[in-house]
Amino acid sequence: MSTPHKVVIGLEVHVQLDTRTKLFCSCSTQFGAPPNTQTCPLCIGMPGTLPVMNRRALELGMKAALALNCEIPRFTKWDRKNYYYPDLPKGYQISQFDLPMSCDGYLPISDAKGRFEPKRVGIIRAHLEEDAGKSMHAEAAGKADSRIDLNRCGTPLLEIVSEPDMRSAEEAKAFLTELKLLLVYLGVSDCNMQEGSLRVDANINLHVDTSEGTKATPIVEVKNMNSFRAVERALAYEIVRQTEAWEETHTELGGPGGFKTTRGWDESAQVTRPQRTKEESSDYRYFPEPDLVPVTVTEDQIEQSRQSLGELPAALRTRLEATYEITPYDSDVLVNQGRALVDYYIELAEACGDGKQAANWVQQDVLRTLNERQIPVEQFPVSAAALAPLLEKVRCGKLDANRGREVLAGMVELGRGLEDVMREMGIAEVDDSALETLCRELLEANPKIVADLKAGKQKAVGGLIGQAKKQNPNVNPGKVRQLCLELVEKM
Repeated sequence: MSTPHKVVIGLEVHVQLDTRTKLFCSCSTQFGAPPNTQTCPLCIGMPGTLPVMNRRALELGMKAALALNCEIPRFTKWDRKNYYYPDLPKGYQISQFDLPMSCDGYLPISDAKGRFEPKRVGIIRAHLEEDAGKSMHAEAAGKADSRIDLNRCGTPLLEIVSEPDMRSAEEAKAFLTELKLLLVYLGVSDCNMQEGSLRVDANINLHVDTSEGTKATPIVEVKNMNSFRAVERALAYEIVRQTEAWEETHTELGGPGGFKTTRGWDESAQVTRPQRTKEESSDYRYFPEPDLVPVTVTEDQIEQSRQSLGELPAALRTRLEATYEITPYDSDVLVNQGRALVDYYIELAEACGDGKQAANWVQQDVLRTLNERQIPVEQFPVSAAALAPLLEKVRCGKLDANRGREVLAGMVELGRGLEDVMREMGIAEVDDSALETLCRELLEANPKIVADLKAGKQKAVGGLIGQAKKQNPNVNPGKVRQLCLELVEKM
């Protein structure tokens, strides 16, 4: 929906870091363990316990921050964020407030479909903090039942806070997609939203031009979104709701007194619902964590982390487009599938010598098989080296594309090489001389079609192609068409 008012969107993303143990204790972070079996006196806040920082979490956080073009302060500290939740037994969370481990970065985003112009979304900060537990609510036998699982208490999180630079739901989804891809490529997190490894809160409001100047409506924070598509739908709904509310009342939106409010996304009803007014930072009563020393990092540590980043998705897309002459859309599809598929594509493109053809077959045939079998590309039965000769036969016309795809399906099913599968399926190449002989025989047997072709009715050649396929299923329809037209011109 287009709106006459400026839409302003910022995102807060919590990413669970891929460590074996928690941020301040040695409890496991493995997902799926029975409730309350991965806890210790420290992560549930028993008196007399002392936290010890997980160095691996700091390293992963720094790696992500550098990839997000953030500045890394040489000195940072921990803070207590005080609030009460039933799943937060300590009554506070160890986080970072005024001296975060990174700040002032950006993430470039774009859209292969051209729905918005490429832009940089600013990153205010990316800081470390520990996770709370999980409250589980269910209704059974007509009564409410709530339970607490503290396994997640103390799990290391990287909170990434964007600038309010996004102007549409599509831009917000693009930011999240690119961020997730970046973090997965880095090995920082698996970003599995179903397991809670990546969670998103979206802040949205309107900037309205009035006779008194530009007026900003109070920010609405949207929660309870379990997919990027849900984030996009929730924001699209909020844009409509807030616009209609403003135009109906011409007053500021929000809760009592115009405060910032929190709304939850109802996936089944496709609407947001009010939950509560939102706390301000002063409500959390931050103060320096007394049980942890400040963290210092050196130039050598930062440079070492920078060198470990490798080739990031944006640079990889650019290289694929320049080296193999594929479109931005194709490079986006390939890169978004992960590094393993990109490596398969690169090997195939190098072996067959045609990057565009390789991209087409990987996106259509390889990906379809992977999705059907629910397997990663590492388990695809046909290696890039084995697939390349098949693509060469299709490219030079020895096999038409449909027959080629039948052969690939046979290679996948039988687990054998190209020549063996072609013999097994009774598929043989048709050499040029045999094809020319067949075309001459068809032209001699079909004077009416020849007359139509001479009269400029090129669609008539379809009848010759059909007859050729009946006589020899292995002929290439494209080559039959081309050869018949050339022979008619010489008559």
